[in-house]
Amino acid sequence: MNLTTFRIGFVPLLDMAPIAIAHEMGFAAAEGLALELHRAPSWSSLRDMLLWGQVDAAQMLAPVPVAMALGLGGAVARLDILQVMSINGDVIGVAQILADKLRVHGHDFAFTDARGAADALAKAVDGPLRIGVPFPFSTHVELVTYWLRDTGLTFELCTIPPPRMADALAAGEIDAFCVGEPWGSVAVELGAGTLLLPSRAIWAVAPEKVLAARHDWVRDNSALTGQIMRAIWRAAKWLSVPGNRLIASEILARAEYVNASVEVLDRALRGEMIISPQGEIRQVPDMIRFYDGAATFPWRSQAAWFATQMAARHGLDPDTSLRAAKEICRTDLYRQNLRMAGADLPGASEKLEGSLHHPTAVASERGQMILAPDAFFDGQVFDASGKSC
Repeated sequence: MNLTTFRIGFVPLLDMAPIAIAHEMGFAAAEGLALELHRAPSWSSLRDMLLWGQVDAAQMLAPVPVAMALGLGGAVARLDILQVMSINGDVIGVAQILADKLRVHGHDFAFTDARGAADALAKAVDGPLRIGVPFPFSTHVELVTYWLRDTGLTFELCTIPPPRMADALAAGEIDAFCVGEPWGSVAVELGAGTLLLPSRAIWAVAPEKVLAARHDWVRDNSALTGQIMRAIWRAAKWLSVPGNRLIASEILARAEYVNASVEVLDRALRGEMIISPQGEIRQVPDMIRFYDGAATFPWRSQAAWFATQMAARHGLDPDTSLRAAKEICRTDLYRQNLRMAGADLPGASEKLEGSLHHPTAVASERGQMILAPDAFFDGQVFDASGKSC
């Protein structure tokens, strides 16, 4: 069988797993693709690789295509969101000196109470808080900004590539961070910090990474687009099987992928988080999710939420921003290309974000599908018209 070379980029994080699994477990080959994997050291370099045609598609921070659609960050081309690659998977951590202050103030590091953690930080911090994030346009920035906006806490966001985050915390360059696994756990392993929250405590289904490609490339390569989407979707489905987690961890641990310990990667996949150098353990259901609960569907309402946050901060017209964000979510291609792979498809392409507090059945092409809880920590509900209630 002659395979077509397909160039795909990634940053070394746990949530690049669908790419590695599509390559290693034969899902790409079954679609006629020979994946040529390009490992980027930072999100800025990966974005540029995608924009300038050095890769055909890439794992990408979910807000990056949204920001570009809004004209932010020196946008030079439109990126389309083909599907979501991962939900959740980030952690917020603090330096040990700050963790000690939080304990003195009575914080219990329960790892579930976002509001309580924010209030505790506001009481414990003197002066501006330096928070490391991997990129200016990222789920990390949106969640941290949303989480701390009503605390009165002054904070500065510092851009640091994920693999450098633990070292930056240890060197005192930052006081805290929000980063994707395994790099938060690496900070704990080094004794540099304690984990304060998982990202899902702020928004229970925050889309973290997406499969993105240039709009013009997608337009001109419809067959290849379908092939890579099906390969990544089948890899995500494989990752959802609990018995496959250890195999996935062993693959991801390799130097060419994430280059982290099998144990740390496996714990994150299982949601068994060691949060401190003292060995405290917290169980986190849905620490990261690749497939279940329509996790791979590129909901227009999720992109609209990001657009609303960005528009408010950057003084952009909210209605124009919402329309631009929805347009790049290629729900049409998802339905067209994944229906034939066996994906169940939601009856709508938007939903009320934050309205579900328990698993909920909704209409789908096959009858019903179960959506996971999607609550925001503060109880807000967002609809795609930009209203909160």
